[in-house]
Amino acid sequence: MSALLAIVAIALLVSLLAGLVPVFRGKAPADRMLAAQLTGTTTVAILVLLSQVMAMPALLDVALVFALLAAVTLICFVVLATRGAQE
Repeated sequence: MSALLAIVAIALLVSLLAGLVPVFRGKAPADRMLAAQLTGTTTVAILVLLSQVMAMPALLDVALVFALLAAVTLICFVVLATRGAQE
C-alpha cells in the first residue's frame, strides 16, 4: 500500500511541476489562470493524500480552504476579464 501512495505522490508532484511552467510562461492570461487552477487542484490532492498518510484530519480543512480560494479566484478572474472585454 505504501508503494502505491508513493507512486501517487510522485505523479502529483510531477503534475504540479508541469503545471507551473505555463503559469510563468503562458501567452494569454486565461492560459495562466487555467494552469494556476491545475496547480491548485493538485495542491488539494496532495494535502488530502498527506492527511491520510499522516493521519492529520486538520489537513483536510486546509485542503478545503485551498479549494474554496481557487474557486473564488477563478470567479474574480472571469468577472474582471469580462468587465475588461465590455469596455
